[in-house]
Amino acid sequence: MSEHDREPPEDPLARRIAQRAASRRRARRQRGRGAWFGLGMYGMVGWSIAVPTVLGALIGLWIDTRWPSRYSWTLMLMVAGLLIGCWNAWFWVSLEQREIRGRDDPEAAEENESDG
Repeated sequence: MSEHDREPPEDPLARRIAQRAASRRRARRQRGRGAWFGLGMYGMVGWSIAVPTVLGALIGLWIDTRWPSRYSWTLMLMVAGLLIGCWNAWFWVSLEQREIRGRDDPEAAEENESDG
């Protein structure tokens, strides 16, 4: 009986420990995705948040200089850009996470395909 044929433990703590051990084994197999991949992911997340935030602030500043009002378009569009950037970062990270899980667990990949 191989390691993949075993039933998951009933105890939640034992199940969590088994999941972490499996995750570490998968990480060891993915030697190509080392520190540079992690740094690239941090950079992608940072830029995906920073660009819409700065862009929103610049557009808001342009609107505030052209059409002054009692509301600060700079602040509103900066916050909107921040929210869009956070959603964008969450989307890319969850997409990468699904790809990693699907690559490591064929059953999870089948479930993801049937969900979407």
